[in-house]
Amino acid sequence: MGKKEYVTEEGLRNLRDELQKLETFDRTNISKKIAEAREKGDLSENSEYDAAKEDQGLMEMRISRLQEIISNVRVIDNARIDTTKVSILSTVRIRNLTQGISQSYTLVPDRESDLSFGKISVNTPIAQGLLGKKVGDISNISLPNGNKLSLKIIKINL
Repeated sequence: MGKKEYVTEEGLRNLRDELQKLETFDRTNISKKIAEAREKGDLSENSEYDAAKEDQGLMEMRISRLQEIISNVRVIDNARIDTTKVSILSTVRIRNLTQGISQSYTLVPDRESDLSFGKISVNTPIAQGLLGKKVGDISNISLPNGNKLSLKIIKINL
């Protein structure tokens, strides 16, 4: 049995969409490439055939991995999240007390992190330092590069 992973509804939808694309569109394309390469004759010296077969193997491994992930995911229920303290799926407005900068981050599962959208993995040092804190709390966080941050929690919402 695989490792349990927590995802949002959107994250599960994205996994299922990727799996469906691989199983339908991509499998069909690779099958066509293999057939075309096979038609060119001697397979022992056919690099197109070898490349297509390798692509097929990698794709089948990805399909298998996605199937395993999907079978082991647990969807996070927004309705059960306590908004009085920082937790996964919380959007947190913080103020960096050293630099005087305010920022907002949403704490999400690893698979869904995307800094360009303000989504950080719940397993990052910043998120770990914020988890369980309440509005007004100050979190002193040590970063992997040795720097320290003092972050004050201004607002928590979903």
